Amino acid sequence: MSDPIPLHPGQYYHIYNRGNNRENVFREERNYPYFLKLYAKYIEPIAETYAYCLLRNHFHFLVRIKDEKDLTGFQNLSGLNPSGLSQPFSNPFNAYARAFNKAYQRTGALFQRPFGRIHVASNAHLIQLVTYIHQNPQKHGFVTDFRDWPYTSYHALLSRQPTRLKRDEVLTWFEGAKHFADTHRQTIDEQQMAALAPDDYT
Repeated sequence: MSDPIPLHPGQYYHIYNRGNNRENVFREERNYPYFLKLYAKYIEPIAETYAYCLLRNHFHFLVRIKDEKDLTGFQNLSGLNPSGLSQPFSNPFNAYARAFNKAYQRTGALFQRPFGRIHVASNAHLIQLVTYIHQNPQKHGFVTDFRDWPYTSYHALLSRQPTRLKRDEVLTWFEGAKHFADTHRQTIDEQQMAALAPDDYT
């Protein structure tokens, strides 16, 4: 992994990581909700989440760092020190790794370091990335239809049930739920995705 870019308030990022040596980081069903619980605890104070996918050995999130004025209690993580915004993302990964190691009697790093992050600068790229994230389980052969994979934001974004996700904004990017679903049925152009996603996450 190349040197990570700093995270800045008000900007969108593709956040991703995988198990060290491609090890599975989710071994049982209970691992997935526990990881999301930690993610919500540490990340919600500093970022909004638009889409996610958890796979057995890696994960993807699309987030927007909150505006500087909304980073209450995080003054030291403001735009004056953008590299500091990485630490709240490391916190849930570290907490999960400690619990995982204890549960499965393992030692050492669970995730690759540093975690990956790519700046997303346009609406077109946001749409492509949301679709890419949701199609990832099918891309890697975990299911034949990505809609059958339970550990993504796809169904929550189409649901009317309460969610922590920024659902209304995502559906606005797609001009509504129907276009959201229609777009997801199309094949992603891998060349267009090259700048937005790592090509070696399997």
